[in-house]
Amino acid sequence: MNILCRARALFLAIVILSGVAAFAEKPPVKTVAVKLALNWKPEPQFGGFYTAELLKLDVKNGVQLQIQPGGAGTPVVQMVSAGQVDFGIASADEVVLSRANGSDVVALFAVYQTNPQAIMARADRGFRSLADVFRNDGTVAMQKGLPYVTFLQRKYEKDMKVKVVPYVGGISNFLADPKHSQQCFVTSEPLLAKAKGVEATSFLVAESGYNPYTTVLISRRSFVKANSQLTQAMVSSVREGWLRYLTDEKAAEVTHTRMHELNPSLDLDTLRSSAQAQKSLILPEKTADLGRMSEKRWTELQEQLFDLKILKKRVPALELFRNE
Repeated sequence: MNILCRARALFLAIVILSGVAAFAEKPPVKTVAVKLALNWKPEPQFGGFYTAELLKLDVKNGVQLQIQPGGAGTPVVQMVSAGQVDFGIASADEVVLSRANGSDVVALFAVYQTNPQAIMARADRGFRSLADVFRNDGTVAMQKGLPYVTFLQRKYEKDMKVKVVPYVGGISNFLADPKHSQQCFVTSEPLLAKAKGVEATSFLVAESGYNPYTTVLISRRSFVKANSQLTQAMVSSVREGWLRYLTDEKAAEVTHTRMHELNPSLDLDTLRSSAQAQKSLILPEKTADLGRMSEKRWTELQEQLFDLKILKKRVPALELFRNE
């Protein structure tokens, strides 16, 4: 009888210990710290990256994101090329031109499927297209030398009446001068103008035929080759972060609160409005295609840059990007 009781007690102890082990915390995932350089200040165009960091989606995948905000003139492509950071944010045309000049950068994830670059004009001018902006009097402020600016000037050079002036940043000239138009992101400056009481009409450059991917995650081909698992983990974290930011209101609100702390010039209402405005430019029909790129679009972009005499040497399109 005693033997039977002892056997039952031993069995019960094993069951209890097994249960405790089953519910014990799993050992923490080993993470690798990676630096991500942004090319502008914390704004919704980078929302998914911050969501990945704040919700620790990166840690779950074995990555520890260290996001470095940027600003005007931040040389992200050069920083990535030189190995100062592991990953960075750039536009597709920057990738093409950099590769033609001998760099090793490669695109891994494209946030914007439709480029948010635009020209905004005062709504009360009644313009209905970009052609109206260029074929009427007044001024338009654009940053000289950028590929999309060269594209627009070439496209609308016939009958152009507007005076092209240097872009100095901000919207003060737009607010002060009713005949002043300027470059913008549809997710940013038009909303800032509206908050100041001035309605703007925005025209996407993409609608005129120039639509490179932008807010593109890049790295070095040599780094990707040597760290294939880490790169896949990074892209997985980024994709999950963007999906949560775009579809989960609570995750978006946490992200906006953090971005406001980092960039107090944007209030929470503006951050929310900007995030809403960009959704249709980012989300594909199938969420599984979020961030993915095509050979066709990279080929078309190179041809456009070549025709504009900006690009002198083409690179095989499949060498410019990877869909992890």
